[in-house]
Amino acid sequence: MITEVVKIEDVSEFFSDLFREGVNAHPDDDFNDYINYETKELTYTSEEATLRNTLMNKSFEICENADVDIYDLMMELHLKESGLDRFIPLPSQINLDEN
Repeated sequence: MITEVVKIEDVSEFFSDLFREGVNAHPDDDFNDYINYETKELTYTSEEATLRNTLMNKSFEICENADVDIYDLMMELHLKESGLDRFIPLPSQINLDEN
């Protein structure tokens, strides 16, 4: 797991790390609230959740400064990592088509 985000590429790496961890992450969710569907136990310890919340808050800041929509970025990475980009258009493709 990445431990610091300082540029947009780090945000992408952080999101990829979350997908590899097997969580269905959303930028607005508090990582303290993530629960394992099968075991009903917390997914992250308090320390792990705090790190991820800190990284997400920094990701919002970096995306805003880079004029990148954090939701589109996360969705695009999710579609690519899951292979669903073969069936669902990527946000970047939709935005290009609208212009």
